[in-house]
Amino acid sequence: MNIKVRNFYYLIAGILAMLFAVTHVWNGQSAVLPALSIGAISTDIRTVFTYVWHIITAENLVFGIAFIFMSFQSEQSKIRFAAWMIAAILIVRLMVILGVTAMLDVSALTDTLIDSIAILIYVALIILGTSRMTKQSSGQQQ
Repeated sequence: MNIKVRNFYYLIAGILAMLFAVTHVWNGQSAVLPALSIGAISTDIRTVFTYVWHIITAENLVFGIAFIFMSFQSEQSKIRFAAWMIAAILIVRLMVILGVTAMLDVSALTDTLIDSIAILIYVALIILGTSRMTKQSSGQQQ
């Protein structure tokens, strides 16, 4: 059994995604979700907001696990589609964050800077991982 990291970009992306999952749930449980209990928000709305918040946490966790497993795969070309799909989901997530923030309070866009940078770094690592595979595949065919 030869377990070897084949794609360090994916390994780093996976570790970051797991870290994002932890920080997202922590921030939600300690700061965001308790604020919902203070206001005059119905239980139904609190419930929806809470599970929508945790969907992002679960996505980050699943993406992290997927990238960590993908980093060990010997045939990297077979997982390229999954990497591109996750990158697309992350770009759409960023567009939703920025779009909704701009529609509701354009001055709050500066508050999204750290999240935006984190998502862009995450996507850049994924793209580097997929381009690394393309270069490796080209080199092996020669």
